[in-house]
Amino acid sequence: MGYCPCFGWRKGKKLKSGEKKEPGKKPKPPVSPGIGLGTKSSAALRQEPSAPKEEPNAGNRAQTFTYRQLAKATKNFRSESMIGQGGFGAVYKGILESSGQVVAIKKLDKTGLQGEKEFLVEFLMLSLLHHPNLVNLIGYCAEGDQRLLVYEYMPQGSLEDHLHYLTSDQKPLDWNTRMKIAVGAAQGLEYLHCGASPPVIYRDLKSSNILLGEGFIPKLSDFGFAKFGPSGDKSYVSTRVMGTHGYCAPEYLASGKLTTKSDIFSFGVVLLELITGRKAFDESRGREERFLVDWVILLHMI
Repeated sequence: MGYCPCFGWRKGKKLKSGEKKEPGKKPKPPVSPGIGLGTKSSAALRQEPSAPKEEPNAGNRAQTFTYRQLAKATKNFRSESMIGQGGFGAVYKGILESSGQVVAIKKLDKTGLQGEKEFLVEFLMLSLLHHPNLVNLIGYCAEGDQRLLVYEYMPQGSLEDHLHYLTSDQKPLDWNTRMKIAVGAAQGLEYLHCGASPPVIYRDLKSSNILLGEGFIPKLSDFGFAKFGPSGDKSYVSTRVMGTHGYCAPEYLASGKLTTKSDIFSFGVVLLELITGRKAFDESRGREERFLVDWVILLHMI
């Protein structure tokens, strides 16, 4: 799993209700109590997220955990509890003592490729956005210099696991399951682009960020690179190029101009992974076949 500018990527091994729509208006995402989506709040979030306040859980609001609670849930973050590794840090499987709930706990690596800003962005995005195809944020810990996020546990791992890192006792995904995953991921992305207000550009759609629950229900995860979409008359957001090698749209790579279409390109790459079983970028292959998109284009030209 590589988290860094696309042109400076390094390879990393992954271990891993009822609101009615008003006519003529786009539905707004459910808002966690105490977190506003008004103009002033949105503008503030665009500039620099503020640290989450430690307040009691209410409705969909994320719970506050102490570091000791999460350390106990993961047996003091033992290596055998670790289920994933990425730019943010390590992800651990844990059991909350208060409820017995199985959770996934992401712990910020202070020396990693992502940092405090990405932690805050992910916390705020998942506090504001709620959809069946987005991973559910349960809570967080911001105690001292410790930064941790607590999510629902996804028992089937990631799509990347099932496409590229099958164990000897696992079978490849059948065609119907692959299409089910594609549709679910597309619905999650559609919500970010069309249902959220303001729209959200995911910016890091890839197979390792599509987590699978019971029945292989897909959910998008890892929102540390997410950005609010353009406002007013603007058609794009200018930003430093971030993402994962093999998934970045070429026009975004060349200009740094980010639009929802950048996410659509990444989704297309995931579709190609589902269809071909190949990685988006595979340095073990010949030069003309390393990038999945380039290889498919060559096949189309034959």
